[in-house]
Amino acid sequence: MPAAEELHGTNKLVDNICRLSPDLLAEARFQRAGVRLDHEALQNIIRFLLITFRSAGKNNLSGDDLVLRLEEGSNKWSKASLQVLHSLWSEHGALVHAQQQVQTMLSIGQLVDIQWKLGMAVSSDTCRSLNSPYVSLLLKIIEPSGQICQRSFEMTIPQFQNFHKQFKEMAAVMETV
Repeated sequence: MPAAEELHGTNKLVDNICRLSPDLLAEARFQRAGVRLDHEALQNIIRFLLITFRSAGKNNLSGDDLVLRLEEGSNKWSKASLQVLHSLWSEHGALVHAQQQVQTMLSIGQLVDIQWKLGMAVSSDTCRSLNSPYVSLLLKIIEPSGQICQRSFEMTIPQFQNFHKQFKEMAAVMETV
């Protein structure tokens, strides 16, 4: 039944959006105009519109495509509300799409876990006696697409010490931001 609950939530949200006059929806001046929406309902409307417009920007939708998707999501939309959203998207959609493209280009993975272990290489196929310590690192990174990838590599002890020093410096800089 989660789908029915989700549909009910969407329909309730659409009902709240449709309660707003087209002028208020276009200008987003709900409270000053005396429209009574509780804090949670207002947050849900804003969250829904942000997600909807971001998704439309990522998919480079036209105003007509956006309205079609909204209508597919709920049959409760008023014609006036859809016209306002179509107009807003037609006016500002290109800017949102450009912002999404820039964000995608600038997106880098987020480090979520780092594991390390100290090892000792004692021999190899080409060398009988190495006796050199090394550090093996495993990084878990969430890519902008949401997929988790793992990267592993080995470093000598001096390389690891330099890596650790640089990480501490980055952490100090990030704390000031």
